[in-house]
Amino acid sequence: MQGTVAALWRYPVKSMLGEECAAVELETRGVRGDRHFAVCSDDGKRGTAKPNSRRFRPIAGLFTLRARYAGAWPEIVFPDGRCLRGDDPGIDDALSAALQVPVALVREGGISHFDDSPVHLVTSASLDWLTARLPESRVDARRFRPNITIATEQSEISWVGKTLQIGDAVRLRVTAPTGRCGMTVAAQADLPFDPRILRCIAQEAGEDFGVYAEVVQPGRISRGDPVTIA
Repeated sequence: MQGTVAALWRYPVKSMLGEECAAVELETRGVRGDRHFAVCSDDGKRGTAKPNSRRFRPIAGLFTLRARYAGAWPEIVFPDGRCLRGDDPGIDDALSAALQVPVALVREGGISHFDDSPVHLVTSASLDWLTARLPESRVDARRFRPNITIATEQSEISWVGKTLQIGDAVRLRVTAPTGRCGMTVAAQADLPFDPRILRCIAQEAGEDFGVYAEVVQPGRISRGDPVTIA
């Protein structure tokens, strides 16, 4: 297999829109800074944009907020264009007003903010497959919130159980397919609500699209780095 890193993403605050990066540092926890923060409701649960979750609390409106790092803290971009850093004294009140539920911005502590795995991958081959089946839909990698999009002619599902070499240093072990949920059909930024996305994946791929991976060998990767099966 020959592939190339096409895009890199990290999501400073769980379930908010994230930031595209030219390069990222991969640690054993995952992409450095990825989902390091979350909103916490007054019952102590972390918020999620997933419509159904036992572990986290579903909170509507998280996809209307964007997070990007400004130093050690994320900067939150609100729907009206305001920007507040995570250490601003008014951040919790602003988030509570925007989400219409009392919340506080918190760092990851004893509770992991990841749903299943520290790294998530999709390939251009899978995106092309879905586009061919849904020509009237806006198929976009952002719907699936990957950390790494890889340009290749292979489906990532075929990599489960294998180890990927990315660039000179990083190795990832692909652990499992990613089962999709309602987040993939939600409206975000310029992407409209589209239930056909999840329906097609469920009917033709058993709800699997993308894969989870764990970091075997940490290091720095950049857009354009080669990807091979180790």
